[in-house]
This record gives sequence, C-alpha cells and structure tokens, in this order.
Amino acid sequence: YGDHRDLHVRSRRQRQMCIRDSVRSMKSEINYNYPSVADLRNRAKSKIPKFAFEYLDGGCYDDVNLKKNTERIRDIELKPKYLVDYKAPSLKTELFGHIYDAPFGISPIGLQGLMWPKSPEILAKAAFDHNIPFVLSTVTTASIEKISEITEGKAWFQLYHPAEESVTKDILKRAEVAECPVLVILADVPSFGYRPRDIRNGLSMPPKMTLKNIINALKRPHWSLQTIIHGQPSFEILKPYMPKKLNLGQLAKFMDATFSGRLNEEKIKKIRDLWKGKLVLKGAESVQDIEIACQLGLDGVIVSNHGGRQVDVGQATIDSIRTIAPLYKDKITLMMDSGIRGGADVARVMSTGIDFSFMGRTFMYGVSALGKKGGHHTISMLKTQLTQIMEQLSCSRVADIYKNKV
Repeated sequence: YGDHRDLHVRSRRQRQMCIRDSVRSMKSEINYNYPSVADLRNRAKSKIPKFAFEYLDGGCYDDVNLKKNTERIRDIELKPKYLVDYKAPSLKTELFGHIYDAPFGISPIGLQGLMWPKSPEILAKAAFDHNIPFVLSTVTTASIEKISEITEGKAWFQLYHPAEESVTKDILKRAEVAECPVLVILADVPSFGYRPRDIRNGLSMPPKMTLKNIINALKRPHWSLQTIIHGQPSFEILKPYMPKKLNLGQLAKFMDATFSGRLNEEKIKKIRDLWKGKLVLKGAESVQDIEIACQLGLDGVIVSNHGGRQVDVGQATIDSIRTIAPLYKDKITLMMDSGIRGGADVARVMSTGIDFSFMGRTFMYGVSALGKKGGHHTISMLKTQLTQIMEQLSCSRVADIYKNKV
C-alpha cells in the first residue's frame, strides 16, 4: 500500500510539474506591458501609419455595426459557480475531426502585410505552434504555397469567388496541392464595403504615396524600416491573374471583373463538386441562407457580418447567432466572427451553443503592436483569459460554457 501511495504521490507531483511548466511556457510568451486587446490596439496605433491603422480598425459608413458587434456580445452574462465538483479546465475543442488547443482561430484578413510586414506568415506560424486554425484570405499578402509550408498543410483557405471558372479551378487546385483541409467561401461580398477612411486615404497595394501618406509613414520609422527590409506587400495569391500596381479605383474594377462576389446555389454546387475537403460558408446571417447551406451539403457556416466592414444597417452578428443556433446547432457546424475581442468575449459567444469562434482585428492588433512576437503573445493572452473565465464558471470543458448562461 505504501509503495502504491508513493507512486500515486509521485504521479500527482509529475502532473503538477507538467501543469506548472505549461503555465510558465504560456506566460513566457505574454508581454505583460500589453495584457489586454485594448493595450495592443493602442500600441498598434502608435506603430503603424494612419492609413494602415484606419484600414485595420475601421468599418463601413459610420461604423454603426462595427461598434454594435462588440457591444451586443458584452450584453451576455454568464453565471459563476464555485461550490461544485470541478476539474481543471481544458480548452481543447474538436472541429472537423481535428482537436484544436483552443475554441478560437484567426479569421481571414485582407492586406495583412500593409499593416505589418510579413504578418500573415507571423500569424500562420503562431497558429501552427499553438494548434489553432489560421484562415488565409485570397486578398492577403502571402501565397497559399508559403502558408502551407509554414503550417505543414493545416491552414484553411478563404476563396473570393472568381467570375472565370478557369481561375476558380486553378486557385482550388493550388489549395488542394497545398493540402488546405477547409475551404471557406464568402457570402457577404456581393459588392465592396463603402469605407470612407480608405477612400480618403487612397488605399491601394502598394499604398498610394500621397504627401499625406508619406508624412504618415515617416512618422512610423519602425514600420517603414521593416517595409523596406521585407519589400512592399503585394497580392501574392492573385499575382498570376492581375495587372501590376493597381490603385484603389483600378483594384475595385479588377475585383469586380475577376471575382463575382455574389454567391448563389448554382455556384456553390460547382464548388462543392470541385472541392473534396471540408466546405464552409462565411458571411451568412439569415435562417434562409443557413438552410440553403444545409441543403447543399456544406460542412459548416461562419456567421459573420465581415466585422462591420460590409453593411452598416444590419444587426449585430451575435443577434443573428441567437436566432440561428437554436434551430441549427445539431444540423451543421456553427462558427462565428465579428466583434469578438478577448477571452471573455470568446466565453460569451460560446455560451450561445456555437462550435467555434474566430477573430481578425484582435490578432492584427497583436502583430502590429509587437511584430514577430505578436502572434504568440495574443494567442497566449487569449488562452489565459479564457481559462480564467472557465475557472470562475467551473467549466471543465468549453462545451460546458453553454450550460452556464444566465
């Protein structure tokens, strides 16, 4: 009995040491000068040019939906429970047959290298190291092939639907060769969002160097130096299909001519036939669209309003989820982005019964603020925040949060 007890004690100590080592490792990646997303946002604002920050931070029209997205999420209240049997929390979450280390991933983001050089590569590497999904946008600044190399074929890919079937087939073939496990198709870009800041700034790739933008860039010497070192960002995925050095007006015309943003059942059916991996629809917010996705055999939906960047007259995404989740929770994989900023917000949205969540701006604030260390910092910070919330709620599993809503 004594030997058995000693063995049990040693085993328990070993487990405790492993936990402590894991916590230390996690904490070592957190820069405690920036312990919140608000801190990262403020730091990012001070480090990158105004035209880049306004592209990252802004929504469309008057930012009504941008602000409402987060405000409505934070109306959700959860119920702490203390005097209950409880096991230490695990953030591990299964999604499409893969067990991720947290219930959140990195949303597809356009023009990432404009905000911070090599940011898609930085975030893809951090996501791979932390075992969370990274979604590569068609209009970002790294190629499918490069991100696949970094993530060993684990990155998802988001497709802007091409007007030409030959272009669709070519891009999908590249994604297939890159072993992307999940293809995300966009529903919410039948037209480009009307974004007054970007119009005033003459945003393009590379950015239009007006006197105003040159002055803004000179005020951010670290960003300027890194951009010189790594070179001007470009649309790496679209290079084979587009003319060079498009300004904002030309880019819009090119995108309208080359990419047919408005999806319909026929287009989705063709993609479903071409793509053998998991297929996800992003941007749907109505019950009607979710029902069509189910009927067409899609594997999941990301309920989203593009972070408030496409339409300013709609409802907050969390309100769409509250309608959709009770009807489709067990029929299709439900995910969400738009308005989620920190670990507490992740807990709030997971309480609605969705399967997974995604964030975009949060991670770009992190990289813009802290460069190469920004991805690891942000993911570790979010994990720490969510773990603390789950401890307060006495939730051992992420799925348990659904039971703790007020």
